Amino acid sequence: MLTINSHDEFATFIGKEIGVSDYLQITQEQINKFADATNDHQWIHTDVERCKKESIYKDTIAHGYLTLSLLPFLWEQIVEFKNIKMMVNYGIEDLKFQQPVLVNSRVRLRAKLKEIKNLRGITKTFMESVLEIEGSKKPAFTATVVFLYHFV
Repeated sequence: MLTINSHDEFATFIGKEIGVSDYLQITQEQINKFADATNDHQWIHTDVERCKKESIYKDTIAHGYLTLSLLPFLWEQIVEFKNIKMMVNYGIEDLKFQQPVLVNSRVRLRAKLKEIKNLRGITKTFMESVLEIEGSKKPAFTATVVFLYHFV
């Protein structure tokens, strides 16, 4: 795991891959809980038997936003920040869901620092983020994720 202590240290990674998280398996229980939390119970996510009969995937798939919501957890496996008061999820640019994530698939985050700015002492980063699916050439999604870091 990479440790970053300051804006200047972070800036040395512009254009470089920061790292790759461990794989995380997406379970039906996670999908069902996400459906409950978001009131999105569309059958392609929650109805296993119907999916076996009617879905082109023959299994349930994770909500796209469930996979996106894993980003902070997976990001914390890649880098540890020291000397910060706060980190804020600021935004997402150019998000493209490229392939569904089938239940029991394993996903991981690959992150690259695209750009960094110093906004009067607040570090604004633009991270190229790719959620890879184990065994698949196409990722679940690609996006530029924007974080704000308040270093001490």
